[in-house]
Amino acid sequence: MKSELLTSNSRLKEGVKDYSFIVIGAFLQALSYVAFLAPFKIVPGGVYGISIVLHYLTEGVFDAFPDGLPMGAMALCFNIPLLILAIKKLGLSSGPKTVVTFLLISVFTDGLSYFLGSNPLVENDRFIASFYGGVTLGLGVALVFKAHSTSAGTDVLARVIAQNTNLKVSDMIIIIDSVVVVGGLIAFQDWSVPLYSWFTIFVFGKTVEMFQPENPKRAVFIVTKKTKEVKEIIVDKLKMRGTYIHGKGMYEGNETEIIFTITERKDLRKLKDDVKEVDPKAFISTMHASQDNPRPGI
Repeated sequence: MKSELLTSNSRLKEGVKDYSFIVIGAFLQALSYVAFLAPFKIVPGGVYGISIVLHYLTEGVFDAFPDGLPMGAMALCFNIPLLILAIKKLGLSSGPKTVVTFLLISVFTDGLSYFLGSNPLVENDRFIASFYGGVTLGLGVALVFKAHSTSAGTDVLARVIAQNTNLKVSDMIIIIDSVVVVGGLIAFQDWSVPLYSWFTIFVFGKTVEMFQPENPKRAVFIVTKKTKEVKEIIVDKLKMRGTYIHGKGMYEGNETEIIFTITERKDLRKLKDDVKEVDPKAFISTMHASQDNPRPGI
């Protein structure tokens, strides 16, 4: 009972911390779009890059939205089907957090647009806007990643396309974002648009890398007496692979099986929680994984 209470309190604290990161991260991303990027027609790729382009293209088209369709609402229309695609094709374990994240970004984006209007935070300096827009966006995304969440968006499409091909997800993200940026060039007929946009994407990427330097994959060792139940969690529930390592306790000399698997950082919390649910006494150790194949035991 005591261990279950401690586990429950630990989960509550982690949940509060994670959702605090999500709220702050979502606000920073929205601030980047509204205060830095959109006013200068900088297209940072992804769903919000598309939304910025459509926002300006629909200016004066609809009586209800004379300044153009709201960016947050348009992004929401893209993110919902992308999330459904992710859950169907990828089994996105961070689904609830992801929903909260992109809903908050949409609400914050349209809320800030209402209060701040279309005026940039820094007037007449596109370079400063593209730089700090990339930094602010990167900080927001890093906080969301720290909460084991995602903003959905076009990275979902990239993962789906790369899933059954030899293409890297990172390469697909670059390709899709570049297509969006080129779309901005075609829409605005201005070569400065892609040049500043790619600079923003570069700054954004470096900022995320600075605050997320860890390898995205984790090697996990699990010592438990309930190996059958843990195997069912890994293979059947989480759709992962693993292998058994034969071991022997140094103190009591008992024979044991150690479960070894590799998981993505964002799925590690889910794995730990599920294992602790079936065996609160399970010992779980993690370390960085550097091997290319994330599916041992194949």
